Amino acid sequence: MKKLKPLWRLSVTTALEAEDAVAELLGSLFGVAAAAYFNLETGISTVSIFRDRKFDATQARAKVTAGIKRIGDCGLDIGSGRIEITKVKREDWKESWKRHFHPLEIGKTLLIKPSWSKKRPRKGQSVVILDPGLSFGTGQHPTTSFCLGEIARGRNSAAQQSFLDIGTGSGILAIAAVKLGYAPAHAFDFDPESVRVARENARKNRVDTKLKLTRGDVTKLPLKPARQYDLVCANIISNLLIAERRRIVNRLRTGGVLVLAGILAVEFGEVERAFAGLKLKLVAKRVEKEWCSGAFCFI
Repeated sequence: MKKLKPLWRLSVTTALEAEDAVAELLGSLFGVAAAAYFNLETGISTVSIFRDRKFDATQARAKVTAGIKRIGDCGLDIGSGRIEITKVKREDWKESWKRHFHPLEIGKTLLIKPSWSKKRPRKGQSVVILDPGLSFGTGQHPTTSFCLGEIARGRNSAAQQSFLDIGTGSGILAIAAVKLGYAPAHAFDFDPESVRVARENARKNRVDTKLKLTRGDVTKLPLKPARQYDLVCANIISNLLIAERRRIVNRLRTGGVLVLAGILAVEFGEVERAFAGLKLKLVAKRVEKEWCSGAFCFI
């Protein structure tokens, strides 16, 4: 039997208040899913990501340290902010995910679950099977669940609706969109590992022929797109949303909906103002802990 290669873990020790913010930071920096463990006795949270190749320790620490400082500047208690990089057995990583990842229902129309779950869908409920890989996005994070909710809520079964996912991560949003009937459905991510895992997840869900997944950089998109979409999701960090807002908005069809997530609540006002300048109004909003997400349409 072929011996599995070890995984590398980067962990940040923080306070519970900043747990989600640190998880989002690590996910956005490295394009991988973050797992969090809170110790009730000590009141300390440990947020970890796993990769199948060794980190450049110096570069990784510098990126994470800068990100943690930004989180602290937003007023969140970041605790010690200690960063550790260690090698772990792949079996330990798999078991840790089984403790953290549980089935998630999005209204009456969508069920997200890992392959080991025996939960059965309700009548008329579409199912997305998603085993956590080394890419970000299982639906458990409030920003991802908001996007899933808007995808489900916005689906009109009597109409053909197109979908674009900017920063697809594990592919969860795009796969869910295809399962609900959006077509055509396109998705891209800057990180090649995310694209690989998203394609694997699409194959597992038997939607790979209906979903176009590519590697792409939002900063390099042409300002005048070849296609516009009825629903566009961009679950990426706020400074990137603001900087590339014209490229993002230009891909939204008149009458369509733009869903923006991955935004710290203290930064949401700035994001909303930036998109208001492009004649978009906020039509739905959710604040959960320190996170805020919103849906927008043209005025």
